[in-house]
Amino acid sequence: MQQLSINEIIRNIRDEKIFEATTSDGSFRIKINRYVPYCCTAIHHGAALRKSLKEKIALDDFDRWYEEDPHTGDFIESMPITLIGLDSRYEYDLNRKPEECVFDIAWGKKVWKSTLSPKERQLSVTKHANYYKVTHALIEKLEGLFGGSVVYDIHSYNHMRWDRNVPLFNIGCESIDLKKFGKCIDHWNNELSDISLTGIESQAAINDVFYGRGYNLEYINTNFKNTLVLATEIKKVYCNELTGADYPKVIKELQQKLKQAILNNAHYFSSLKTNWKAKSASHLLDKKIDPAIENVDKQLYRLLKNFELLAYVNPTNTAVEQRKFFKSKCTESPMFKYSPIKINPFELKQELGGLKTQDINDVSIRHLYESVINSFFDKIDLLASLNSRKFLYNSLRYFGRPSKIDLLNAQYVLLLPAIPSEPKRMPHLSMDEVVSTFSNALDDYGIKCKIEMSNRVISQIMVLNSKRTVLIRPDAKFTRREVNALIEHEIGVHMVTTQNSGQQHLKIFNLGLPVNTRTQEGLAILSEYLSGNFTLKRFKKIALRVVVTDMMCNGATFIDCYNYLVNQQQISTSDAYTIVTRIFRGGGFTKDYLYLSGFVRILKLWNSNTDLSPLLVGKTSLDFYDTIVEMIDREMIAKPQFITKSIEKPFEYEQNGIYDYIISGLK
Repeated sequence: MQQLSINEIIRNIRDEKIFEATTSDGSFRIKINRYVPYCCTAIHHGAALRKSLKEKIALDDFDRWYEEDPHTGDFIESMPITLIGLDSRYEYDLNRKPEECVFDIAWGKKVWKSTLSPKERQLSVTKHANYYKVTHALIEKLEGLFGGSVVYDIHSYNHMRWDRNVPLFNIGCESIDLKKFGKCIDHWNNELSDISLTGIESQAAINDVFYGRGYNLEYINTNFKNTLVLATEIKKVYCNELTGADYPKVIKELQQKLKQAILNNAHYFSSLKTNWKAKSASHLLDKKIDPAIENVDKQLYRLLKNFELLAYVNPTNTAVEQRKFFKSKCTESPMFKYSPIKINPFELKQELGGLKTQDINDVSIRHLYESVINSFFDKIDLLASLNSRKFLYNSLRYFGRPSKIDLLNAQYVLLLPAIPSEPKRMPHLSMDEVVSTFSNALDDYGIKCKIEMSNRVISQIMVLNSKRTVLIRPDAKFTRREVNALIEHEIGVHMVTTQNSGQQHLKIFNLGLPVNTRTQEGLAILSEYLSGNFTLKRFKKIALRVVVTDMMCNGATFIDCYNYLVNQQQISTSDAYTIVTRIFRGGGFTKDYLYLSGFVRILKLWNSNTDLSPLLVGKTSLDFYDTIVEMIDREMIAKPQFITKSIEKPFEYEQNGIYDYIISGLK
């Protein structure tokens, strides 16, 4: 980070420059990635002492840490404008008046071993004054641009010294004009009240523990009438007050949830008190892509661009083993073989672990990349254990297994009676007609993609994302409706999301977010339904995958599952073999249960009129929907160029009433 003098920083602010810098004396740092009508301060974040004072300080590191506000700078680092103090408040306290900012006695303890000289004191007072010169220039600029601004003045406090229950968040606003800013304060209090931390009692209060009597608020309040300062204290639940040990998971939770709370309140304040007009809260974030994001993304893509899990997990001898299985009268389980793995699992994980995600400032995007890296650790372990007993364990670790609700939904579908209007038998298309229909669909979408025949495909058709290829099994048989459904599924979702991911500057959506199978397959099944090509036969096949996956997890063999499908569910021998092979390949591949649960989750969003297009930007995951929307709003990623046709314009057909009724029974 560059070092700038106070005058250079002020000049940059007056010229509306985008910059990040530390003061030349290292007393504080400032970041302005975009001029917006709010900023965040963490004036007690730091613990530094200048060298000449280290020998004179009477307090040890822990004594100083105890009254400082560690990590408060981390809580606001995602925001576009931040001022973060780097010096210890024991050198000079930015929240005290200039004449009171250098302590002799603080919290009942003597601060210095020997009296500071007037020169030493003056140097500290000058640092204090420099901070407020920059603060003045910044708020003056924000009020000039927007007619008003809000400052989130973040602190922390020790709660164990209190003999009563104290709030997680305390807003001090004793000296604020409540007639002018009362609604905004109440909104901030509500936002903080809505924050929940795992295992921690959450409560927000106004003027409960502290009253907002600090100098940071006082200075801005005195000099700027259109700026609200929200002095906010956070109870130190994110560390151990007695030892100083940090709780990283709590820190991360606070970072993520405070970010959203600040955005929501800043959006509310801006709409009431400034000339800023924005459609959503995320428009209040900067649009500049952090170089650290680009660096991690580039390295991640370099390492994983050729990692195609399904390509390795598909057996090379499926057809041969199928013939052997039926020749044995279904008494000998298949012995599948697989292509050699072309990666070194240990080396790949080592390189992934070296990626510097900690350099990414924005907590949401950092979490996105960390989650993807962690998910690939699991997928690498899964691939490394291919065709061994550990494969099922690793599959369970990554994909999970059916829940009680998944099984209830599956059983519900399997008990549905036949739909009279759906014929039991329909003529099959020739393979030339199938290929032609797929080719026309690709042309209709404007997607360039290869169509190839392959005996290695377990199901009838599969999309290889990295090669932009549709693989069709030569012996596959399709009715017209099945082909249309597969076009919606494979091209309308899988190939569409592949194409959209290729349009993105950031390649993380090409690699795939954690367990994107649930979201991608949920979208794909929804598109079949919305296109009018969904059938009860298809629905039951998806439900059977859930049941067979659960049977396998409970110890059932390949033959047990096959016999269940044929004898109890009256499934054809070829379909039964395919379903069981999909689930037993590799040593136990639990992925297939996610189709039904994914459909239920995506359908719920569809019925609530949620915009599904953000999920089409690539291989996305519903768990990161808000982050994806934010990145689109911030122009870090592009809106999807290709949109699934059935999602864009659902086809109304006569069976919808029946299926609407059926689907309403899903939990």
